[in-house]
Amino acid sequence: MTGSFFEALIPLLRRRNAERTLSPGKLGVLRHLAEQGRATTSELAAIIQVSPQAISLAARELERLQLVMRVPDAEDRRRIWIEITEVGRQKLAQELAAGEGWLDQAIREKLTKDERETLHAAIVILWKLGLEVSVD
Repeated sequence: MTGSFFEALIPLLRRRNAERTLSPGKLGVLRHLAEQGRATTSELAAIIQVSPQAISLAARELERLQLVMRVPDAEDRRRIWIEITEVGRQKLAQELAAGEGWLDQAIREKLTKDERETLHAAIVILWKLGLEVSVD
């Protein structure tokens, strides 16, 4: 059952990512900065679970796109903070909407009312499983 569950999710995740212009990793960086505020590359690497070098590359690309900015720490000039810009917040909202808009439409158009209710119940169960996993 677990295998078929993940197999069923793969096409949905691929389609969601295909609708977006930023990689999941870069979106993760923007989402974290939008939700938690500024962070260092070391902090981001630990949270996103990638190497500090990968975060540095992603931050440079996001900075080039004006989605984040690097800000020197006021007390320790060796520390550099990564902060999301207003353009970055707007891009994050666009990317999230693009990645999920098609699914919202498909759910409305392709599923019956009973199927939508079943899907909602399954989502509640998945959240419950996810919460149990994160506690362990």
